[in-house]
Amino acid sequence: MEAYLNLIAMLVAAFSALVIGFIWYHPKVFGNAWMQAAGLTEAELKGGNMAKIFGLALLFAFMLSSALPGIVIHQVGALSLVGGDPTQALPSYDAFIADYANNFRTFKHGALHGILTGIFVVLPILGTNALFERKGAKYIFINSGYWIVTLAIMGGIICAWK
Repeated sequence: MEAYLNLIAMLVAAFSALVIGFIWYHPKVFGNAWMQAAGLTEAELKGGNMAKIFGLALLFAFMLSSALPGIVIHQVGALSLVGGDPTQALPSYDAFIADYANNFRTFKHGALHGILTGIFVVLPILGTNALFERKGAKYIFINSGYWIVTLAIMGGIICAWK
């Protein structure tokens, strides 16, 4: 499993979430529309503890990046089939890994799985929360769009980084 859990890749992927957020929520991109859809003002946003907000956002992004290998790297699924311990696996596992160790380990493939995760996991979760919070479609699509793009980049980084 260690071969597929790359701490540096997960840290870079987590940091990318903040970089993408800085761009996505910039006033010249979606920031003003998001503030309006969220019912927030600049004064309200400036009143927050930014160290706490960014520190926790980075922690949450790292937690997310630690879950992504199982989603974006197919070989992790094969490893899970042998209980996570390749030393206890049948010889067929070693043959499989020898043949397919780097198959689908590209940025593009990881990005695809990140996009699918964003659409089929994040969008329904954020959408449901937003409906109960009485937020509109603009709010749902701005926030979900951020996570779809972010998961694409994070998935690409984690899948391609060997």
